[in-house]
Amino acid sequence: MLSKKTKYGIKALVHLAKKEDRVPVQISSISKAENISQKFLESILLTLKKNGILGSKKGKGGGYYLLKDPSQIPMTSIMRLLEGPIAMVPCVSLNFYEKCDDCPDENACAVHNIMIKVRDNTLEIFRNTSLADLSHP
Repeated sequence: MLSKKTKYGIKALVHLAKKEDRVPVQISSISKAENISQKFLESILLTLKKNGILGSKKGKGGGYYLLKDPSQIPMTSIMRLLEGPIAMVPCVSLNFYEKCDDCPDENACAVHNIMIKVRDNTLEIFRNTSLADLSHP
């Protein structure tokens, strides 16, 4: 299940992506418009800033803004930053692979085999969806 952190992060990013002029937007404005706790949103936006998705400006006219065009921000990046591995089990993860302790043979494991299909289909959607696709459906 998608965490609130990821859900709110996506909502905040879509809010910023809809701003054609790319001027900084105050946290309080995003918080109010998207019905997200300001304190929780601050933490999420800071994570996105530290990882090169957002920039920020202090003082009057300050706030957060996208560093790249929304079409250049794939959902895979956002999901991995906020949610972690895209795969549902570690033995099929492309970036966070771990062998399962209880599995003697991954190739014969029914869970492993179906989760590869789930991962591949999920990645296909995330790779082919950018922040622009969400902000201008």
